[in-house]
Amino acid sequence: MIVIVDYGMGNLRSVLNQFKRLKINAIVSSEPNEILKAEKLILPGVGHFANGMKNLKEYGLLDILNEKVITQKTPILGICLGMQLFSKYSEEGKTLGLGWLDAQTVRFNISSAKRWKVPHIGWNTIKFNNNQPVLQNIKEDDLFYFVHSYHLVCDNIGDVLTTTIYDYEFISGIKKDNIIGFQFHPEKSQDCGSVLIENFVNLNHYV
Repeated sequence: MIVIVDYGMGNLRSVLNQFKRLKINAIVSSEPNEILKAEKLILPGVGHFANGMKNLKEYGLLDILNEKVITQKTPILGICLGMQLFSKYSEEGKTLGLGWLDAQTVRFNISSAKRWKVPHIGWNTIKFNNNQPVLQNIKEDDLFYFVHSYHLVCDNIGDVLTTTIYDYEFISGIKKDNIIGFQFHPEKSQDCGSVLIENFVNLNHYV
């Protein structure tokens, strides 16, 4: 069973609907018992980093997520804000994150406000930094849908899965053992996004 973690930060239904279209068994839940039973986890999210961390605490999900992801090595896919929350710290709200990655979440530092709008909204390509099974049947000229004002900066280059250029090159995908994340929205990225989701679901182990 796949559990889409509900911590009150939106975008849950569009993620669930994508799983339904793919005929993949998934539920939306904030119940610790259901999260404990999950074979894989999805941490989506749209909104403010500090609010996301606040909600995870108030929903009582921090310990259970650490148990599943860090101790049990359950595969987890973070989407947009969900991936950013994997980092140690964010400039958005000056708040500590989950700390699963040696990374920080920073605001776009664009060179020209006239040419490069923030948030970055729209379709863009990805460049592979690390060829992994989750990218199977994806090409570097495939387009994915982005909506974000912040992005990750990783201290460990080995954790960087994909990058994207928007004024400058930024991290658009990460993988550290069982922890996978994308800055873009696979659930809104049509066929290419569906391939990524199916690849994640079909992963047999976290290596």
